Amino acid sequence: MSSGNTREDALRSIPSVDLAMRHIEDRGLAGTAPRPLVVRAVRRALDTARDDITQSRPEAPDSREAILEQVERSVRRLRLASLRPVINATGILIHTNLGRSPLAPEAVEAARSVSGASSNLEFDLVTGERGHRDLLVRDSLCELTGAEDALVVNNNAAAVLLALNTLAAGREVVVSRGELIEIGGSFRLPEVFGRAGARMVEVGTTNRTTLADFERAYCSRTGAFMKAHWSNYSIEGFVERVTVQELASLAGRYGIPVINDLGSGALMDSVELGIPHEETVAESVAAGAAISTFSGDKLIGGPQCGIVVGGAEQIASMRGNPLMRALRPGKQTLAALQATLELFLDGSALDRVPVLAMAAASADDVRIRAERFLEHAGDRLLDHGVADVVETSALMGGGTAPEAGITSFAVRFRPRDLSVDRLAARLRTGMHPVVARTADDALMLDMRTVPVEDEEALLSALTQALRERNDDDGI
Repeated sequence: MSSGNTREDALRSIPSVDLAMRHIEDRGLAGTAPRPLVVRAVRRALDTARDDITQSRPEAPDSREAILEQVERSVRRLRLASLRPVINATGILIHTNLGRSPLAPEAVEAARSVSGASSNLEFDLVTGERGHRDLLVRDSLCELTGAEDALVVNNNAAAVLLALNTLAAGREVVVSRGELIEIGGSFRLPEVFGRAGARMVEVGTTNRTTLADFERAYCSRTGAFMKAHWSNYSIEGFVERVTVQELASLAGRYGIPVINDLGSGALMDSVELGIPHEETVAESVAAGAAISTFSGDKLIGGPQCGIVVGGAEQIASMRGNPLMRALRPGKQTLAALQATLELFLDGSALDRVPVLAMAAASADDVRIRAERFLEHAGDRLLDHGVADVVETSALMGGGTAPEAGITSFAVRFRPRDLSVDRLAARLRTGMHPVVARTADDALMLDMRTVPVEDEEALLSALTQALRERNDDDGI
């Protein structure tokens, strides 16, 4: 608040809700969202301004005009707060914050087809009796992995929770100290153990755990041995880990199961995607894991869900766990997953599943696309700065091969009349949001993660962002 205005003057300058709404209507922002949400945003902005002034905060507005600007920004944000499509130009293929893997057209259509109509979600069309929803995808999962049975929950964390609670509640589960992972959103494996009612027993060290460590930890209270994928980190050098096969052999002697949390859950050799080999689900099953858990929306490229495959006895116990009702997925998820799995079954996944196609695209193809995009942009970019095509390194993301880069190419643009951070902000807040990286005062548009069908929308968004007046910023 400026020294020329008193707190009382500033408080008197706060407009009424009606006056603020008329201002919003005059600015053409009343249709940004349903009217009740617009009114709510206006009230919130006015309350914030009143609180800032009362508390003499540095950011407190000192005039009615300044308050109305805050009201405008609050209303404009409504459009950005709802779930909407964005263009991913980051070079991170499985971007957790951007919804992970985009679905194949077949999966989108499958989800759409059951969304607007009744379906046989829990109805057996042959017998006319009640059915089980997870049986709808069981055959496909068993065929692809070699497992005896399978079920689906709403994410992989839920799959791990259900497995631990079913197979080891009230008992001990032995796990390597080097596999006590934490992934995005502060999800920590030790905390899942606690919620599942199982007691975690750590063995080995951060970098080395041997089979003997597991054997020494076994006792009459042991309910299972567990392995967990390193996910978003790696350890190199003096390292030793116990394989699933070794662990399953030891567990078999004691009559207890091995739970293997695979994380991303590859159904095909990841070497075909240009990244190091990731243990496939089929390899985990063949090695003797009683339960293998993994995500459906990472390397599989399906909808967000957690998948559990394994022995018939263990899966049946998990299916009968009361937690299953709380963790089960909906019809759209199951329809999209089945459609995605069918692409693996017919051998077309590498071409049809977007995240796999992005990863498998050759570096030359990505370079050609970047050069073509820059040529098409022409003066629309060059009138506002300097642009070229540069080699970069894309990442799989989603905790998959965290240190394995994929050669890619980006359109690098250095704006002339505004900062690169402001340009990036304008792209994020445009009518068709674009999320890109910035590096060395340049905007980096990695073309590996931009679908071909989004190239025109990307160019349009970039052109609009460069044309905006500075006073349109501040959202």
